[in-house]
Amino acid sequence: MIGVLAVLTVRDGMQGAFEEAATALALAVRANESGCVLYTFVKSRTDPVSYTAMELYKTAEDVVAHGTSAHFKALSPALGACLAAAPQVTQYDVVA
Repeated sequence: MIGVLAVLTVRDGMQGAFEEAATALALAVRANESGCVLYTFVKSRTDPVSYTAMELYKTAEDVVAHGTSAHFKALSPALGACLAAAPQVTQYDVVA
């Protein structure tokens, strides 16, 4: 399995719009991507503009399918409009 963490910094004042778009994307992923085991957004308890997308996929092909899916392409512009900087994305191999 492959884990992905994307650390996202949202422009202050855009948290509501970001959370709305993130929720729509998470629901679409859960409904349409059988190769995605976990897809959720969490927000920092100490930094009001810091969020992390936590993702877990069965295979590398599932990671690619996520990034090329129609729902990801449709909702990414709304998420991107809320960001203060490019996301910091790291992939991991699951060990346990």
